[in-house]
Amino acid sequence: MTEKSNSYKKNKPLTIFITGGSSGIGYKACLELISLGHNIILPCKNIYRANEVLTNLFNQLPVKLYTKGDIYTPIMDLSDLKSIDSLCSEVKKRCLKIDILILNAGLQYTGSKIPRRSAQGIELTFAVNHLAHFYLTQKILPFLDRSDDSKIIITSSEVHNPKSGGGKVGAKANLGNLKGLESCKGFEMIDGNKFNADKAYKDSKLCNILFARKLSNYLIRKNLSIPVIAWAPGLVISRDNQGFFRYSSQYNQLGQLLFSFLARDLLRITTSNKDAGLLLTNLACLSKYNKPGFNYYSNKIISSGNFIFEKSDISNDARREDLADNLWELSKSLIDKVLR
Repeated sequence: MTEKSNSYKKNKPLTIFITGGSSGIGYKACLELISLGHNIILPCKNIYRANEVLTNLFNQLPVKLYTKGDIYTPIMDLSDLKSIDSLCSEVKKRCLKIDILILNAGLQYTGSKIPRRSAQGIELTFAVNHLAHFYLTQKILPFLDRSDDSKIIITSSEVHNPKSGGGKVGAKANLGNLKGLESCKGFEMIDGNKFNADKAYKDSKLCNILFARKLSNYLIRKNLSIPVIAWAPGLVISRDNQGFFRYSSQYNQLGQLLFSFLARDLLRITTSNKDAGLLLTNLACLSKYNKPGFNYYSNKIISSGNFIFEKSDISNDARREDLADNLWELSKSLIDKVLR
């Protein structure tokens, strides 16, 4: 059950940088955060998307304009590392200080037999879900305010864990020895094997947690008590075409419709963008989530239509220090190679 927004106690307006805020969970969280008086930096892929998002937000905000927080929609395309450079240069020029960094954007295109590529030629699921957020974090850290409210939140998924309900269906998350990353930008899968769109998504969510744990350790070594939170929102299926499955539905529209009806309407094992967005708002705003170090929370189903959001275990692979270290170093090396 999600907590009501009246449980928030706002000592000051926070400045929150969020990726993936133009649709789905992120968009619903932005609506809530702005209405609470917080200031949002919401990068959008292009000017057309930015204008559309601004229009939608202003039309749907449940509060009067003079009580809301500010919103800034710079242009940033997570599928292009150079676009991240441009955005971070703009943040520096504006002397912006960020309280909370939310790495929420994610995509999957399950059903495709052919890998899609980023601007730098990297398989798109890995490029957007992990590598772009890894690079963005390195560039944004100098602008992160060192206050008691500071934190970094990363949206992952229970499918990172082969023992979870979704993780055990189909190919399991497994990064192998990261052979794909060693072959630079032309790889199809992180483990070096043949492309599998579903596994690529699961692998990227495992990368999210390995990165979150390594990042937390890095911050602790730098004497920075900034909490790093990874979380799993549960299975979220939207009734419009702006939800998480908007890409994968292009490859199997009928199958997606049947799965949505079965999971959302019949079995009731899904949550809504609104409820998941409120969970993300809670993570950002509630003091009980300000614990230093790394923590992982999951929105778990306990019965049809009922969920519990609680601190949870991560998979065995997600606990591996050697895998986290190697992923960090190979991610840095890959970025250096493709940006030369």
